[in-house]
Amino acid sequence: MTPCSVVPSLRQLPPYPPTPRASRAARGGRRRAARKRRRPRKATFKKPRNRKEASAIRRDKMRTERAKMQQAMQTGDDRYLPAADKGPIRRFARDYVDARYSVMEFALPILLVVSLVGVVFSPQFPWLAGMVNLLFLFMIVLIAGDWLLLTAGVKKQIGIKFPKESTKGIGFYAVRRTMQMRRWRLPKPMVKRGERPH
Repeated sequence: MTPCSVVPSLRQLPPYPPTPRASRAARGGRRRAARKRRRPRKATFKKPRNRKEASAIRRDKMRTERAKMQQAMQTGDDRYLPAADKGPIRRFARDYVDARYSVMEFALPILLVVSLVGVVFSPQFPWLAGMVNLLFLFMIVLIAGDWLLLTAGVKKQIGIKFPKESTKGIGFYAVRRTMQMRRWRLPKPMVKRGERPH
C-alpha cells in the first residue's frame, strides 16, 4: 500500500462547515453596545410615572432651591440670590448703603413715635399738634435730601468702578434698601458701618 493511497484526496474529504457570519443587525448591536460602554455614564433621571409623582419631584426641587436662596441671603452667595439682587453692581450698591448712616433708615420709626405722641397728647396740649406737623415737614426735607445724596453718590461710585455698566434702576434699589433697618435687610450686610464698599 502506497502512502498516497492512505491519505485521502481533497475530493474525498467532507466539506468543511463555513464559519457562521453574524448578521448586519447583530454586528450593529455589538457596535452600539461598545459605544455605550465607552461613553461616560450620565446621571439617570427617573421619569415620573404619574401626575402625583411629578408634583412631588417639583416640590422637592422648589424646596431645595428655596433653601439655597435662604442660605444665599445670609452669606451673599451670588449664584443663588434672586434676580433682583444678582450681579456685582447690586452687590456694590448694597455695600455702599450698608456702610453709611442714613436718615431714611430711622425715618419710619421716628415718624411713628411722633404720630403716636401727637394722637395721645394733642387733646390735652393743643399746641402739640402744630409741633408734630412741623416735625413731619422737617423729616420730609431731611429724607428728600438724603435720597438725593444717596442716589447721586452710589451712581457716581458705580460709574467709577464699573464705567461700562448701566446704572438704570440702581438708585431706587439703594433707596429701598436704605429705608429698611440694618438688622432686617436681606441679603444680610457684608460690610461694617464706615467701611469702604468693595
